[in-house]
Amino acid sequence: MFSYRHAYHAGNHADVLKHFIQVQLHQYMNQKDTAYTYIDTHSGAGVYALDSAQASRSGEFEDGIARLWNRDDLPPALAEYVDVVRALNPSGKLRYYPGSPYVAEQVARPEDRLRLFELHPSDIKILVDNFRKLEAHQAEQGERARGRRVLIDYKDGFQGLKALLPPPSRRALVLIDPPYEVKLDYKHVRDALEEALKRFPGGMYAVWYPVLQRMESRQFADRLKRLPAKEWLHVTLTVATPGPDGTGLHSSGMFILNPPYTLEPTLRQVLPYLVQVLGQDGGATFRIERGTQVTGAMAAAGPRAPVGNARRASPLSGAGSLRLPGQAFGDGPRARDGAEGERAPRPAREGGAERGAGRADARTDNRTNVPRNAGKPRSTVGAADAAGAGSPRAGSPRSTAARGNGDRPGPARPAGKRGGGSGRG
Repeated sequence: MFSYRHAYHAGNHADVLKHFIQVQLHQYMNQKDTAYTYIDTHSGAGVYALDSAQASRSGEFEDGIARLWNRDDLPPALAEYVDVVRALNPSGKLRYYPGSPYVAEQVARPEDRLRLFELHPSDIKILVDNFRKLEAHQAEQGERARGRRVLIDYKDGFQGLKALLPPPSRRALVLIDPPYEVKLDYKHVRDALEEALKRFPGGMYAVWYPVLQRMESRQFADRLKRLPAKEWLHVTLTVATPGPDGTGLHSSGMFILNPPYTLEPTLRQVLPYLVQVLGQDGGATFRIERGTQVTGAMAAAGPRAPVGNARRASPLSGAGSLRLPGQAFGDGPRARDGAEGERAPRPAREGGAERGAGRADARTDNRTNVPRNAGKPRSTVGAADAAGAGSPRAGSPRSTAARGNGDRPGPARPAGKRGGGSGRG
């Protein structure tokens, strides 16, 4: 159960995606005067030495944060994340990488509270020691003690989350990123979110997960779309084409419930850049989806969006199909007629009712007495190059998505001995 150690994977491409988004979420929460609680269910060690035996053995950070370290053309939002890493490396040499607890400590305000959970017996000791050193350093710099601002608990984060909701200030940012070393972690995440939304539906919940070939991973996002959150945002970053054996971490995702309205436009500016810089071969790409509680439930019932480079059959995905590198959706013999990005008209059902006209979310125009959203929901999928440009095409129902394709050549880097990962930390 405790075989996963994030020290092997610290600073890899999955950490870049996760912590960049975490910084954006904190900055949005900081805009209101009212304090908030940050809850980290799987905190890890907090800080990782990139010259350690574990990090050097896998070398995953070299294809992650190291590729951004000396860039002078970073998009402003991405530069804010890199600045957090630079603050941990004042000498200018990349030696340490911050986990999510340290990111929160640096970006959150003095009045905001951090509640950190970790169940690994070794990582919890390192986490406590790292924050003690941080407090001592802050005291040397003349900073006032912040009392019980940071609380660290040696406890199962899923159970700890339940006890903290709703927070006293009625504002919370929750990060959930277990190691997914056991298949039940996927179910535990969904169950924890379902319970959290009952206790505190207005919270902001961010979930990281690995995009793998196993069924639980491929269906994970579809299951999260069914949760009773007002809105959701789903983003994946793929840096290489998965190998035939399915090993290694080539893609990861973030699923945010009740996301800030500022996040999607920021992602559309930054993800094409990450594809270009972090991409290892022609399979590098990104995807953005968004939806609501109603559309999420309906989207899960229809054809599932491709993961990585292929769409496979599953109970939630409909008929499977293979998409070759460079081939856009809808190309080939099954391409629909009609304008690009639009579906061909569907035949009306008996009685003239369009499909979906009887759903609960239908609206009626008083002037015409015709449901405004009659017909099966549509979405657009854009195939974009490294600059993020793309044209809309038909995709999964009831959500909008964008895909960017990187053009960086080169073979995929083999995963470390422990396998790819970025959960916990």
